[in-house]
Amino acid sequence: MSKKKPTRSALRRRSRPERPPPISGAPADDYRQEILKEIERAGVPLEPEELVARLRIRTRERRAFDNALAALERAGELMQNRAGALLAAKRIALVAGRVEGHPDGHGFLVPDDRSATIFLSASDMRQVVHGDRAAVRITGRDNRGRPVGSLVEVLERSNRRIVGRLHSEHGVMFLVPEDRRIAHDIVVPPNEAAKVKAGQVVTIDLVAQPSRNAQPVGRVAEILGHHADSGMEIEIALRKFDLPHEFSRKAMTATQALPDEVREQDFEGRRDLRELELVTIDGETAKDFDDAVACRREGRGFRLWVAIADVSHYVRHGEALDQDARERGTSVYFPRRVIPMLPEKISNGLCSLNPKVDRLAMACEMEISGDGEVTRYQFYPAVIRSQARLTYQQVWERLASKKAPENLALLYELFKLLHRQRQKRGAIDFETVETRMLFDARGKIEKIVPEPRNDAHRVIEECMLAANVCAGNFISGREHPALYRVHDVPDAVKVAALRDFLGELGLQLPGGEVPTPADYSRLLERIRKRPDFLLLQTILLRSLKQAIYSPDNAGHFGLAYEAYAHFTSPIRRYPDLLVHRVIKALLAKKRYEAGDWKDLGRACSETERRADDASRDVENWLKCHYMRDHVGGSFEGTITGVTAFGLFVTLDDYFVDGLVHISELGRDYWQFDGARHMIMGERSKKRFRLADRMKVKLVRVDVESRKIDFVPAA
Repeated sequence: MSKKKPTRSALRRRSRPERPPPISGAPADDYRQEILKEIERAGVPLEPEELVARLRIRTRERRAFDNALAALERAGELMQNRAGALLAAKRIALVAGRVEGHPDGHGFLVPDDRSATIFLSASDMRQVVHGDRAAVRITGRDNRGRPVGSLVEVLERSNRRIVGRLHSEHGVMFLVPEDRRIAHDIVVPPNEAAKVKAGQVVTIDLVAQPSRNAQPVGRVAEILGHHADSGMEIEIALRKFDLPHEFSRKAMTATQALPDEVREQDFEGRRDLRELELVTIDGETAKDFDDAVACRREGRGFRLWVAIADVSHYVRHGEALDQDARERGTSVYFPRRVIPMLPEKISNGLCSLNPKVDRLAMACEMEISGDGEVTRYQFYPAVIRSQARLTYQQVWERLASKKAPENLALLYELFKLLHRQRQKRGAIDFETVETRMLFDARGKIEKIVPEPRNDAHRVIEECMLAANVCAGNFISGREHPALYRVHDVPDAVKVAALRDFLGELGLQLPGGEVPTPADYSRLLERIRKRPDFLLLQTILLRSLKQAIYSPDNAGHFGLAYEAYAHFTSPIRRYPDLLVHRVIKALLAKKRYEAGDWKDLGRACSETERRADDASRDVENWLKCHYMRDHVGGSFEGTITGVTAFGLFVTLDDYFVDGLVHISELGRDYWQFDGARHMIMGERSKKRFRLADRMKVKLVRVDVESRKIDFVPAA
């Protein structure tokens, strides 16, 4: 039977290049993928209308298509040439990322793909602001081997409000940003300048972005006050670090709708622990009490209860209070002021485990053997009544007097067992000094004092660690996604450098390529009585990674735990609130869908770092303000940082650090040895090492840039 010949129209259809099917009704991600595929398929830059034709975009789909196109350009995956045609960024070797400024005027591009940071010149940085997204072309490497880039296009402006101090010169008003990573002075036009005065601190919205030949222009959004006003340093930090500090109207409405006291109807399904002798032990200035503890002897062992405020009962997933808490991520602690994660009615009221009142809690009840091992544990919702609010100092005085009441004496016995188990496990225990600022009635620092740590602090610390470990094990054993507190193993390169340094001192870090926490712990014990202990401890600490929040349970290296989750502070930490929700869901044999857990982990880690940076910035401002009255004085101190440009020295009696610039060390060529944490003079052979003692003279304090300058004292 003869085959039918193809018609001429069919032959024409076959000879045409294959075209993609229409993408009608496709989600935005599909539009983006199809756009990229079509540009790759074309092999040449395409006009937007050519893309529309090739992808058969219908009129009703045009808005979604345009949005996808804009998203690809913002992400740096597509670029427009001067003729307006679109081309794939990877075909022209462009790298997209976020711009980070440097106080010296240059900057860096942090690529989206987490590849090596790219250096940007001061000339390129004139066209962008810290926080913008940009696309750059790598043009070479500098003398340090870092990639160097040239700015091709600004992909997205950060559009953040900029806080700073107003100045006036030759009739022109301009703002100098508090964030020194923004190197631009921002011009305030005459009509805006009429509303403000030089010396005031304000926030600015940019109305004209910077270019190679023009400064940015801004509109005054908010007048905060005069730069010398009391508390201004905190107002500046809140805006400098984009810290949310006002609750949304919806969140406040939801807060007002909550009851003033715990209601009996909320007791349903909870275990009644009100007769248990639970107590809170906190610092003297604490106002929100997350945790209460109680202990009983059982044979050779103990039964420990750790009751944690049940914040999740009042702050429900996806509601306004939850959205505000997620955005904040954590409470932020400044000297004399706290920016809470939750409104005061919740943090200091309904959820604070105040004495002699009923409170809802999530309890972790543990059976602990005479060897200090948790043999069994269970979680359950409870109603409690704290019997007393105690401070660390009160508890320590009672313990030290040997006349502590039975409940505290039992807690102390249990602590010793848990601490012994911690040492047996090989957890790393660094010695650090916390400080506290004491203020006068006008808000000025009177002095900075060390914050003493005693065994009362350690009692609570060990109880909280035990509950957090139980939470981590409970969740990991049931394979439910959650956020773990992850402290990963040290980087192999840092460990190798550490071993080289220790080897020159006749010391050795045990273990293989990846040492264990016990290896670190054994070395710390061996060196604890050496005169250079502080130097060695600092170097050991710097070889470790930073702890983060992640759904990938990699364990906690420093504490030597296989699974560890933050469960004990849901009033002030969002990850703890998430862990409570997961535990409740598992108890109910359900699942808690929080969203993208990786994104949540990244966001919580970032808000934690943001809070730390803001607190440190305020403390540095206050320290600089304090040290202005001591210019010209000589002080004893310790070298706590060694860099290619000088030495950072921390003063003994003031707990303040400043820089001895390399140019102040004497007439010599100074060679920086990063591996040995040392600077050495070529001619004099004089050495300055980390943890060396040094006498310095205070010569300069710059409060605005948070800088203190020393010179060596005779």
